[in-house]
Amino acid sequence: MHRLILCVSLAAAALAQNIIPSCDCSSAGAAQRRECSLSNEAEKRPPAPGVFFLKDINPRKPNRTLALPRQLGHYRLDDLTPAERTRLWTAAIEKARELWGDDWAVAYNGDKVRTQCHIHLHIGKLNSGAKRSGFLEVSSPSKIPAPASGGVWIYPSGRKFRVFLGEQTTETALVR
Repeated sequence: MHRLILCVSLAAAALAQNIIPSCDCSSAGAAQRRECSLSNEAEKRPPAPGVFFLKDINPRKPNRTLALPRQLGHYRLDDLTPAERTRLWTAAIEKARELWGDDWAVAYNGDKVRTQCHIHLHIGKLNSGAKRSGFLEVSSPSKIPAPASGGVWIYPSGRKFRVFLGEQTTETALVR
């Protein structure tokens, strides 16, 4: 019982300190030590620039797909160049439309709540209760800003996108 309490206490302390699992992509044996399962998946992909998709394996999120850049060594959206961010958002939006028509949303959680260090966008059906005011409207994926530490989520509005910035837990915009 004491071990369980200790483990829960340590996990809570780690979350309170905003610790993201470490991913060391700088050394030859890094893939074997990497804690991030998404970085391990990216390591298996061709090194060419691009985006790949995975079904979210979390059983509480059965309708989610993840969009990930193939390149390693990037842990936050603002680590990517504007061209790389545009490629990631564009691919995620295309996949979202393919899966959900015009009823989609794409979300990127903030640093305080992310549990994987490799950049990934969550793609899912828009939770209609998530629509609200306080958004930035942009005309293209290249105009979606990279948040410094908070999250960002988007959904379509005609030919434009409504962008919400600064939240940590953005996945609530998606139906589970």
